[in-house]
Amino acid sequence: MSDTPSPVRRRSGRGARERILKAATELFTAQGVNATGMDQLTTVAHVSKRTLYTHFASKDDLVQAYLRELEDGLLPAEVVPGEPCPDAREQLLAIFDWPPGRTDGPLRGCPFLNAAVEVPDPDHPVHLMVAAYKREFARRLTALARVAGARDPEALGEQLALLYDGAVARSTALNATGPGAHARAVAIALVDAAID
Repeated sequence: MSDTPSPVRRRSGRGARERILKAATELFTAQGVNATGMDQLTTVAHVSKRTLYTHFASKDDLVQAYLRELEDGLLPAEVVPGEPCPDAREQLLAIFDWPPGRTDGPLRGCPFLNAAVEVPDPDHPVHLMVAAYKREFARRLTALARVAGARDPEALGEQLALLYDGAVARSTALNATGPGAHARAVAIALVDAAID
């Protein structure tokens, strides 16, 4: 046996990955992806750069993980074949039911749209992920429209997705949640005309 003491290994601590994602969500939401530096992320997450890069090989990887964490909570309800779908019409309209505006900062709107603006290269992995998310968003609306009895569910799904994205962008620009209520009124007219 050697008398040489073995080097002490410092653990990055339990939950480092979760702390990094929490910090990324907080910072990316408040100030955007490009304005958030890795030094700031490590400070807020209470981790070293080494620990950050152990969990996420690059900032792009972190942005993708951040968006993956959000997507399920932001997508419309999934229609599962063979299972009941309670009030599909109301679920179509529910995407426009936004919580009241926060008072601690500007509205940042849809994190996926924000990421697409901040990473404009259409071939970049983050941009590709955003495009896939937006397609899935419209697909789920189309499935709900079909269950609700829309004559042309594909058209209604796309119309509602476009209306949603426009309302979110307008809310961001105006720093107000009012466009969500106006978009919901337009959506009611669209849905009722489509399932008449």
